[in-house]
Amino acid sequence: MAKHPLQFLEIPRRDPEKQAPEERVQHFDEIYGHYDGASAAAQAGRCLSCGNPYCEWKCPVHNYIPNWLDLIEQGKLFDAAELSHQTNSLPEICGRICPQDRLCEGACTLNDGIGAVSIGNIEKYITDEALAQGWRPDMSHVVDTGKRVGIVGAGPAGLAAADVLARNGIHPIVYDAYPDVGGLLTYGIPPFKLEKRVVAQRREILEGMGVQFVLNTRIGDDIPFSKFVAEHDAVFLGMGTYASVRGEFPGEDMAGVHEALPYLISNVYRELGYEDEAVPYISLEGKHVVVLGGGDTGMDCNRTAIRQGAASVRCAYRRDEINMPGSRREVANSREEGIEFLFNRQPVEIIGSGHVTGVKVVETRLGETGADGRRRPEPVPVPGTEEVLPADAVVIAFGFRPNPPAWFEEFSIATLPSGRVRVATVGPYPFQTTNPKVFAGGDMVRGSDLVVTAVFEGREAAKGIASYLGA
Repeated sequence: MAKHPLQFLEIPRRDPEKQAPEERVQHFDEIYGHYDGASAAAQAGRCLSCGNPYCEWKCPVHNYIPNWLDLIEQGKLFDAAELSHQTNSLPEICGRICPQDRLCEGACTLNDGIGAVSIGNIEKYITDEALAQGWRPDMSHVVDTGKRVGIVGAGPAGLAAADVLARNGIHPIVYDAYPDVGGLLTYGIPPFKLEKRVVAQRREILEGMGVQFVLNTRIGDDIPFSKFVAEHDAVFLGMGTYASVRGEFPGEDMAGVHEALPYLISNVYRELGYEDEAVPYISLEGKHVVVLGGGDTGMDCNRTAIRQGAASVRCAYRRDEINMPGSRREVANSREEGIEFLFNRQPVEIIGSGHVTGVKVVETRLGETGADGRRRPEPVPVPGTEEVLPADAVVIAFGFRPNPPAWFEEFSIATLPSGRVRVATVGPYPFQTTNPKVFAGGDMVRGSDLVVTAVFEGREAAKGIASYLGA
C-alpha cells in the first residue's frame, strides 16, 4: 500500500510514556517506556523522506535515518538493525542519551510546530527489539587478518573502535582501569538515563564478535606502555577526559563542596553494589544543594541529588536558558522533578567556615555570540547584584579537560597546549598521533563532548588503523 503523503499530519508525534515525576524520583531506573512494533511503525511513517535529509547531516555519525525509518514502517526490523549498525556502534545507547533535540530531531523538517519525527526513541526501539528477537551482527564474512590492536579505554570511543576493527578481521583487546566496560557510560551517566544492563548487553555483543576485555588494569602502571605497544600491531587511545574544570574562586576546596564526576561515580558504585574505599559514597540526603553548571553533567547531578533525598536543589548557570549547553529534555526533566534554576548567575565564592554554608553569586549580562554559537557573559557582571544562595552542599559541574599521562612524552605522543592529543586530520590514516603506531579519538582528542561524537571518532580511527595495517 502506498504511503499517505499527509501521514505526518494525521498521526501526531507521540513519545513513549514517561513516568510521573513523583514516581520516578523514588528510584534510579530509566523513566521512559518503549514503543511496540505498531507504534514504532506509525511514528516512523511520519518521516517525509526529504531529498536532502537534514537529520542525517546533523547526526555526528551520519546515521541513515530516513532509510531505517522506512524499514521500520515496512516491518523489516532486522534490516533496520543491520543498517543502523553500519554507522553507529552503540545505537541503543545513543537513542537513550543523545540530545536529539539539538541534533537529528532539531534538524527535522517537521520540527516547526508539527512535531519532529521521534528519531531517538525509534533508534532505541530498533536495537532493543532486534536483540530481544535474536538478531546479532553477522560476522560470517569476516576474514581474520592475524593483526592485534590494543585499545586503552572501554568508553564509547574504545568500544566503537573495537566494533569496527572486529568487523575488519582485526583482533581488538580493550583494557580499562574500571571493573566493567563502558567508562562514563557505566560509571558517570546515571541509571535513570542509561540502565547498566544496556551496557552489559553491548559488552556481550562485542565479545560475541571476538572483542576481548582486560579490566581492572591501568596501562602505564599495571602494564608499562613500552610492553603494551610492543605486544600489539597498533594502539588506540580512548581514555576520555577526567580532570574536572575548576572555577578558580575562593572556597572550592571547602568541606561539603564536591566535583561532579566523583559524586556521580560514587552513586553508581552504590547502585551497582560495589564497595571500594577509593570511591567513598557521597550522599546529599537532607541537604540544601546548589549545583553549579548548565550542561548535561549538571542535570545529572541535579536529578541524582533529588533521588538521594536532598531537601532542595538549585542549579545556577552563568548564561540564560536559551544558551544552556545541556539537552532541553534533561532541563525539562530536572524542572519537573523539582529543581529550581537560577539563570545569569556567576559564582564568585563559596561561603562557609570550614564547611560550606552558601554560594555567593552575581548577575551577568550576555554579550556577543562565541564560536560555539552561544552568547558569552560580559566580562564585568552587573554591579550591586551580589547575593548568597544558602547551601550545605555544592556540586561543581563545569565540565572536564584532558589529563595526559607523563608517558606520552616518552613515546612521542604530542599534545596541544590544552592537553588534547594531537592527531592527523588529513591523509591516509585519520586520528593517527605523532607516534605512527598509536591512534587516538574521543574526548581526549576533541575535548569533553557528546557520546555520539566519541563513537564517531572511535570508528574513524579504527578505519585509519585498518588502513595502516593493510587490512
